[in-house]
Amino acid sequence: MNGQVAFLLCTVAVGVLFYLDRDSSVSSSKALWVPVVWIWLACSRDVSSWFGITSHHGLQGTLDGNPLDAAVIGSIQAIGTLVLLSRKRKTGAYLAVINPIVIYLIYCLISVSWASYQVPALKRWTKDVGDVSMVLIVAMELHPLEALQRVYSRAAFVLFPFSLTLIRYSTLGRAWNADGRLSIVGVTENKNSLGLIAFVISLGVLWSLRRLLLNKCAPNRGRRMLAQGIVFACGLYLLTIADSSTSKACFLLGAFLMLLTYRRAFRRRPSRVHVLCLAIILVGGGALLSGDMAANALGRDSNLSGRTLMWAAMFPAVSNPMIGVGFDSFWTSPNAQMFHHSLDLLHWYHPEQINEAHNGYIEVYLNLGWIGVCLIALILGNGYWRACKAFRRDPQFGGLMLAYIVTGAIYSITEAGFRTLNPMWIFILLTVVSVSGANTQLLGLERTKRFRIRKAVGRRRSMSGMPEPDGEMVPPPHPAEALGKIQLGEPWVNREGMGG
Repeated sequence: MNGQVAFLLCTVAVGVLFYLDRDSSVSSSKALWVPVVWIWLACSRDVSSWFGITSHHGLQGTLDGNPLDAAVIGSIQAIGTLVLLSRKRKTGAYLAVINPIVIYLIYCLISVSWASYQVPALKRWTKDVGDVSMVLIVAMELHPLEALQRVYSRAAFVLFPFSLTLIRYSTLGRAWNADGRLSIVGVTENKNSLGLIAFVISLGVLWSLRRLLLNKCAPNRGRRMLAQGIVFACGLYLLTIADSSTSKACFLLGAFLMLLTYRRAFRRRPSRVHVLCLAIILVGGGALLSGDMAANALGRDSNLSGRTLMWAAMFPAVSNPMIGVGFDSFWTSPNAQMFHHSLDLLHWYHPEQINEAHNGYIEVYLNLGWIGVCLIALILGNGYWRACKAFRRDPQFGGLMLAYIVTGAIYSITEAGFRTLNPMWIFILLTVVSVSGANTQLLGLERTKRFRIRKAVGRRRSMSGMPEPDGEMVPPPHPAEALGKIQLGEPWVNREGMGG
């Protein structure tokens, strides 16, 4: 099949997926498209590369960037800023409850002052602020759970089909890696990036699909499940062919955690969730860092494809271990030349091409020092604690949030997961902001409301002699009380957060 014809058919198929997944019962604002487009850009290659526009090579090209990419990113970020300003009251409320993220951004801004090239570092910092702005837009939607589901779906509907089309019918979907082997890249620039987007988006699609399976009263449930099932299958296929061992392991661990925590044994005893999460972190992290057996099981050699050799050469290259070399500035600083020279002495193949640590924590250490590492740990720890609290209110939502936090921490052991415009970092931020809103009654998952939800559903079931979903019988209400509720028109909300 001709590549242009395949591209046209893929565009039609994407339109069909959006048509099948439409749901007019719950509306979302048009502003939700802004973070969706931002995620599309973050999960694919630069805009300039699609048009064949090349940037300058070397250090100068890295510092200057591409004007087209800067214009596109800047325009979307400006629109997102206008959206936040139009919701300034709720924006201020969210900024007050995401203190770890705000402190981290402030420290990153301060660190720009000691970067080797301050203007490029400041530009990268504004993009990091853009990541936070986009996730705030999603969290501030009127129906946040539906907004989350649509973000996952819209990201998958575009990125997955076009990746498959490029892989099958175009040379753009494949690329030669540094070892001289042909790798599958799809809409991204390398196989690890393809595996990452397949992992983080498929995890959200799995949650959306399971949410539809449990909510049998959802409107247009059949065709929406069909659309979700198709892209979920595409995501699993991409995850298989991407040859990214870390992404595969993290998806399996995240899906296992999300599905297992919804079992009654965990819903009724949330304290067991801590044991489960700790076990997954120890097993997953240990499998990535332990000896030959675990490394071979993940398809790597005992030195994690050379990562351990790089890490050993990185630490001496940092001149100030406490504060690092400046926000996102290590690879453009003289310290990077020292690192490349160390690898050159080890007869490394083209060490000057290395521009990331392949470890999120070490990457933060290089740029921000131990202070930055502590702030990242604070963000992850705070997100985990709040995700556990959200789990007590809504196990289905909390399970997904825990999956992102735990797998994000594991993924960053062998990949740089805390970088600007990195899909892993964006979804971690989305998780932390969402659970922060859920625990401060900004996201609509308050315990009191959920108690009234279950009580209202229990009344309906008990009047017909049916048990509640948890198997508990609720006594029928007094007729006068029930009549009073009807006359007062008390609103009700179902288990999925849909009002009536």
